[in-house]
Amino acid sequence: MFRSIASGTLAAAAFMLLSSSAIAEPEIVSGPAAEPECFAPWSGDTKFFKFAKKDGPYRIALANGYIANTWRIQMIQTAKAYAAQPEVAAKLKEFKVVSTGEDVPAQISAINNFIDSGYDAIVVNAQNPTAFGPVIKRAKDAGVVLVAFDNILDTEDAINVNVDQKGLGVLWANWLIDHLPNGGKVLEVRGVAGTSVDTDRHNGIHETFGASGKTWDVVEVVGKWDDPTAQKATADAIAVHKKFDGITAQGGDTGVVQAMIDAGHPFVPFGGETENGFRKFCAAHAADGLKCTSAGTGPAQVAVAIKTAIAALEGEVVPQSVKLPLAIVSDPDFKEGQDYFPDQSDNFFVGNSFPTCGINFTAQEIMGQTQENQ
Repeated sequence: MFRSIASGTLAAAAFMLLSSSAIAEPEIVSGPAAEPECFAPWSGDTKFFKFAKKDGPYRIALANGYIANTWRIQMIQTAKAYAAQPEVAAKLKEFKVVSTGEDVPAQISAINNFIDSGYDAIVVNAQNPTAFGPVIKRAKDAGVVLVAFDNILDTEDAINVNVDQKGLGVLWANWLIDHLPNGGKVLEVRGVAGTSVDTDRHNGIHETFGASGKTWDVVEVVGKWDDPTAQKATADAIAVHKKFDGITAQGGDTGVVQAMIDAGHPFVPFGGETENGFRKFCAAHAADGLKCTSAGTGPAQVAVAIKTAIAALEGEVVPQSVKLPLAIVSDPDFKEGQDYFPDQSDNFFVGNSFPTCGINFTAQEIMGQTQENQ
């Protein structure tokens, strides 16, 4: 009798485990998404997910990695501001934020802890696109919705939310090609090594230069998307190489321009990100040779990721890979009060809204939040 009961119990447990795993699998369905203007599929081949509906309110966590630059700080603040909006807060039982730095195992451990703690969804800005295989499987088996944004995950078992980062590198390179008809020596200020964003942007730049038929001498430095780091890296590069014909930087662009000014380097064509300080410089010094294109994506990507996670938990149809639009403005079209804001911090990233998703923030709303873990 004892053996029979034990066998029956084990069989029942195994059945429940298998059933749980089956339930955790999202159903692959035909589109469109629940909010097609917001949740735009990456391509015509993108799959659409429909998860089993869960009753709210939900426990959602943000597992961030690198924090030591203004984009990431503003991203954390934006996430908290979005979670605090009344219509979003009503759907949340808990919103947790953890930043683990550049240590990939620490970020994986944080995600594992959230899974073990029973969170319904986890949004992640991943330090490495390929290192998360086991934890992705754990989230899937546990029925946890995993949404990666900005620095995404190389998998189709999680939802990815991003802009065309490689396309951004292509855009910057084409700007320099158009403004340097004979090619030349270019300073490339890169981001955080090993991240998908840095790699994709870098590849876009170099593939476009390579296909241009012009001769390019590209000097690479690491700026970590951070003004002080990028400023020092640029100052050191100018000290060694003396003169550049053009510059492209993934972030920390205000610091890059300040280094040029401090070194007395002539202003040159520049393909850069969307920092308010950078755009102030571009508007002020266009007549002096600082011809800029400023393009990127605001930290409000995180709000779209949270919105996507909630939609998935509610059983709505969402793409496996969501493509967001870039915010772009180029010389001579920088407009005060629209494309840059003289009275706001240099560190504020402009274009930090996604109107098609109903996501709009004021600087005050964001800056009123803290950057600390919670």
